[in-house]
Parts: sequence; C-alpha cells; structure tokens
Amino acid sequence: MIDQQKRIALFVTCVIDQLMPDVGVDTVKVLRRAGYEVDFPAEQTCCGQPFFNSGFHDEARRLARRTVDVLADQEVVVLPSGSCTTMIRQEYPHLLENEPKYYYRALRLAKKTYELSEFLMKEAHWEETAVSQHPTPQPEPITYHDSCHMCRLLGLKNEPRQALQAAGYTIQEMEESERCCGFGGLFSVRMPEVSNAMTAEKLRQAQATAAATLVTADPGCLMQMRGLTDNQPPVEHIATMLEKATR
Repeated sequence: MIDQQKRIALFVTCVIDQLMPDVGVDTVKVLRRAGYEVDFPAEQTCCGQPFFNSGFHDEARRLARRTVDVLADQEVVVLPSGSCTTMIRQEYPHLLENEPKYYYRALRLAKKTYELSEFLMKEAHWEETAVSQHPTPQPEPITYHDSCHMCRLLGLKNEPRQALQAAGYTIQEMEESERCCGFGGLFSVRMPEVSNAMTAEKLRQAQATAAATLVTADPGCLMQMRGLTDNQPPVEHIATMLEKATR
C-alpha cells in the first residue's frame, strides 16, 4: 500500500514524453513500488537544455522560469534523466542569478531535484524494496554506460549500479564505461561522422563484455545508441530494467 504522505513530482523530460513514453511508464511503476505516490504536473515542458547548449540563453532562461513556476510548490522532483537533472540543478541558478525573484526559487528547486537512481538509493530505501520483490540474481548479466552529465557533473556513478544490483542484476563492466556515447545533444547533428564513430566504439566495448543488455540512465544516450545498434546487445533505460526485475 502506498503511503499517501509520500509524494513526488515526475518531470518526465521531452525525449521520454515524445519518443519513449514506455520509459516514463516504467519510471512511475518503479517509484510506486518504492512506496511513492507520483504526481505529474501537466504544465511541464522542456527544461531548456537544447537552447542552453546551443547558446540561446534567453530562450533557455524563459523555459527555466516556466519550469521553476511549475515545480516550485512540489516537495520532491524526480527525473529519469541525468542531463535534465543537471540542467535544473546546476544551470538554472546560473541562468537566473540576476533575477532575484527566480534565483532563490531556482536554488530551492535545485535542492529538491533528483535523478531517478539517485533518489531511489539516497531517499527511497530501494535496497529493501528491490530485494523484497526479487531477492535472487537475474540470470543474464548487464553492462552499464555512464552518461557524461550524470557521471561528470552530478557525480552519480555508484547510485545506478547499486540500484541495479539491488534488483538482482550482475554488472559486467565495459572497458571504458565513462566514455561518451557520441550523443552530446546537437553535437550528434552537427558532427554526425564523429558522433557515430564514438557510438560505434561504445557499442563495441559493450559487446565485448558479453552482457545481455546495455543499460543507461539517460534518454539521450539511449536514443543515440539504439539508433546505431542492430540490437546486439539491446539497449535499455535503467527504469525499464528496474521495473522488469521487481514485477
């Protein structure tokens, strides 16, 4: 039974909303299994990261204000994306530092915003939930790709692995798990040859582990790697793997 006092807001991100809604559904299921009621603020839009990364800071600032307005009254905000979490937590205060009305609200929002695996491990006692629902190891090992924003800027390297291991997965580390997948937002559009070569190397390393599935916590990386793989190995979001293991 879900404790109605334990509520979080889901900021689902544009890529998941538009291209992979199944990941959003899996995220909700996982959070509910962890004991949380999930709210979905319907007014949410893009966090502004595509504008920000392209140098259109005025446009990014407008979306930052809107997101702050939409999420300001929520107690906790969870995102199934390391890059969008980074945008809200680290870039919003910089974008809005000259606007006192929004700057301090952005700081408060940053403090209550979590990437999914981070929230599960630091706040939701996921080890207890996952072990109780699926205590035995999964038969097929996985390998995990560290996305750039999540690993380098948020410092979240152990949390996704811990969440997966608590759900019963054995992780076979690839040679360079922190190597960029080649997405880089608009980098993959502006320099597709370089981007695709980086992705090919990432997939080669994943295949060399003989893991059954390549897992990532970032929708952008997921989209990039899926676009260039022949499904060997299949690429899945961490929410999907956690949902599968705790059914």
